[in-house]
Amino acid sequence: MAYRGCEQFVIQNPTENSATQNHQLGLIAKIVDPTYGMGEAIYLKGVASCVVGSFVTYNADDFSSTLLAANAIGPVAVALSACVAGEYGWFQIAGKAVGKVSALFADNANCYATATGGEVDDAVVAGDRVKGCKGASAIGTPSAGLAEMEIMYPFMDDAVAA
Repeated sequence: MAYRGCEQFVIQNPTENSATQNHQLGLIAKIVDPTYGMGEAIYLKGVASCVVGSFVTYNADDFSSTLLAANAIGPVAVALSACVAGEYGWFQIAGKAVGKVSALFADNANCYATATGGEVDDAVVAGDRVKGCKGASAIGTPSAGLAEMEIMYPFMDDAVAA
């Protein structure tokens, strides 16, 4: 991925993480990639074991992130860098993204949280569907362990909402 900020106020490149907070937490910016087109990203605190493509839930109170897990509740984003604990970075919330997936993930599939933090699968798990997220390729595109996703402000509600 070669995402870059397309708004003048973006100082930290969307694909870079930093030990220095370079933007207001929760800032949303337009981003663009020559392959994947336009998208949106939010500036968040990193989380341990985060890699490019990790799915996270985030807390709008302090903009901390947690690797996506079964039974999660809250907004979901996809890491644009390996933004680990103690760092800050951009996480994609809209557009065509690249995310971590389980083996045998199928094209055009719904996405569900798995027992592996930060990863989604197409196997149906009641209450664990990531709404606003759909697979746009099978596993391996663009590289091993990843798949293209179409996302539009994804979230999880643990099936507590109708």
